[in-house]
Amino acid sequence: MNQENKKAQRRGIYFLPNMLTSIALCSGFFAIIAATQGKFEWAAYAIFFSMFMDGIDGRVARLTNTQSDFGAQYDSLADMVSFGIAPALIIFEFALSDMGKIGWVAAFVYTAFAALRLARFNTQVGIADKRYFQGLASPSAAAIVTGYVWVSDVYLPHHTSVNIIAVLLTIAAGVLMFSNIRYHSFKGFDFRSRVPFMTAIAIVATIAVIFIDPPIILFSIFMLYTISGPVLTLNEIRKRRAERRRHGKQTEQSTDDTKN
Repeated sequence: MNQENKKAQRRGIYFLPNMLTSIALCSGFFAIIAATQGKFEWAAYAIFFSMFMDGIDGRVARLTNTQSDFGAQYDSLADMVSFGIAPALIIFEFALSDMGKIGWVAAFVYTAFAALRLARFNTQVGIADKRYFQGLASPSAAAIVTGYVWVSDVYLPHHTSVNIIAVLLTIAAGVLMFSNIRYHSFKGFDFRSRVPFMTAIAIVATIAVIFIDPPIILFSIFMLYTISGPVLTLNEIRKRRAERRRHGKQTEQSTDDTKN
């Protein structure tokens, strides 16, 4: 009887983190429905809410010691729907459908690279440096694609230039996801540790600023984060080259000293 109970326990899943993942998945699915009905602002709300839920489900699992292989795979599949398929369909419904074959190819490129990025991430769990993402994370890519739709829907007149930018932005987001460009993951932040009082004030101020104009502020934040990756990578390449040059000069100097 004890062995049967143990087997049943192994077959079960942890409720809390998987419930949060399910909410994120539901929100991503709702975004697709909203986009097909032309409710792009609601679709944007749903994607950003899904991002929030996706951000806390893993942390809740770690804090409550309820991590599991099932949860990791379920989270990845939910991410594919919410941050791979949903943003591509949202921007396709909004702008890319007017661009003919180029439009659906751009949407497919984004979706395909999102799938490739998630597959690569799953194979590197436990190996990669947790401080950094290799390639733009799919939630961030979804934020800039959906954020552009949100900003354009609220502020920009529907024009051919909007559609052209949508094509370029969609392809760029997809390529960045599967690139080797490094991005800070911010996973080193310990939510259980004490923080300075000014940090709490900064968090509250950031939230307040976002509520002033959510589409503009959120899109700007994630665009800056997207740009930070190439800047970080180029800076690291520059440092490595400078280190190699210093090492080369030291080697040459040592050789000359030996000859003398």
